[in-house]
Amino acid sequence: MTQINAYIGFNGACREAMTFYKDCLGGEVMFQVIGESQIASQFPEKMKDKILHSSLTKDALLLMGTDCVGPDGYTKGNNVALSLNCSSEEEINTFFSKLSAGGTVLDPLKQQFWGATFGVLKDKFGIGWMLNYDKNQNQ
Repeated sequence: MTQINAYIGFNGACREAMTFYKDCLGGEVMFQVIGESQIASQFPEKMKDKILHSSLTKDALLLMGTDCVGPDGYTKGNNVALSLNCSSEEEINTFFSKLSAGGTVLDPLKQQFWGATFGVLKDKFGIGWMLNYDKNQNQ
C-alpha cells in the first residue's frame, strides 16, 4: 500500500526529539546510529554518534527522523520532507519522474544498503520528497 509519512531533520537533536514524541504519543522508537551503519565512512568523525535514521511506530502512525542535513543546510522550516513508500517498481519510477519534473533530483533512484530502491528530490515548489520501494515488503 502506498503511504506518505513525515520525515523530520533535527540537526543533532534527533534522539531527544524522537524520545519526546514517543513519550507524548506512545509506540516503539528505533534508532540507527551513523557510526554503526554501512555508510559510516561517508560522514565526518563528529557525526558518528548521531542518528542516521529513526522511526516511531504505533499502529498506523509512522514518524521518521534523522540528524543528517540536506545539501542546502539546516533552517527551521526546511527540515520536514515527505517520505513516499511505494508499492511497486513501476510506481516508484513513475512518481519519481513526475515529481522531479521542473524540480531538482538530489539523489537519483538506486538500490540502497537497506535493500530498497530509494531516491530524493525537491519538486518545483521546493518540497522535499524521499521515495522508497522495498520489494520485500510485499512478500
